[in-house]
Amino acid sequence: MPDKKQDKIEEEVKKDEKPIKPVVKNEEDLVKKDIPEPKPEPANVAPVNVEPTPVKENEELVEVLDDDLEKEVEKAMAGVKTRFIEKVGGRKTASARVRLFTQGKKGIIVNDKPYTDYFTTINLQKKVEDPLEKLKCLDKFGVTVIVKGGGPTGQAEAVRHGIAQALVELNPYFKKRLKKSGFLTRDPRMRERKKPGLKRARKAPQWSKR
Repeated sequence: MPDKKQDKIEEEVKKDEKPIKPVVKNEEDLVKKDIPEPKPEPANVAPVNVEPTPVKENEELVEVLDDDLEKEVEKAMAGVKTRFIEKVGGRKTASARVRLFTQGKKGIIVNDKPYTDYFTTINLQKKVEDPLEKLKCLDKFGVTVIVKGGGPTGQAEAVRHGIAQALVELNPYFKKRLKKSGFLTRDPRMRERKKPGLKRARKAPQWSKR
C-alpha cells in the first residue's frame, strides 16, 4: 500500500516550486536580434570619371614659357644702352663687384681667372652659375667679377648675389624667378664673435673643480 502521507508531502513541494525563467539582461537586445537590420539603399550617384592630366599639354606649356623667357632675354640685351651693368653682392665677410656685359666675350671671369679655375669644386661652380642657369642664358652674357674677403663658400655666394642683382636691373621680368629661388636675398648670417674667457663663440675651456 502506498503511503498517503508521503504522496501529500510530494504534492505540496511541487506546488511550492516556482518555474525557473531564463535570465535576460536586456529584453530590447532580444527584440533587436529577432528583427533583421534594413540594408542601406545605394545612393543614385553618377560615377565620376577622373581623366589623367595630359603630359603633352604640360610639356607644351613649359616650352611656351621657355620661349617667352628667351624672347625677354633677347629684348633685354637689345635694349641695353650702357656698356655694362655693375652690382655688388655680399655674403658673410665676402664682397663681389660684378659687371654684366651683353656684348663681347661670353663666360664668367673671377679675379682674372675662369670661374672653373678659381672655384675648384663643382658645388661652388654651380652656385656661381645658378642665376644664369635659372634663366637659361648661361652662354648669352659676359660676367667679370672682383671678389675679396671671406672664404670660398662666402665668395661663391657673393658672386651669385651680385649676378642676380645685375640681371634684375637688366630686365625686371627676371625678378620673380630669381627671388623665388632666393638669389636676390642677402643672407645676413655671420660667424658669431669670440667671447672673452671662451675659446670660441660658445666653446668653453675644460672645467676643473680644483
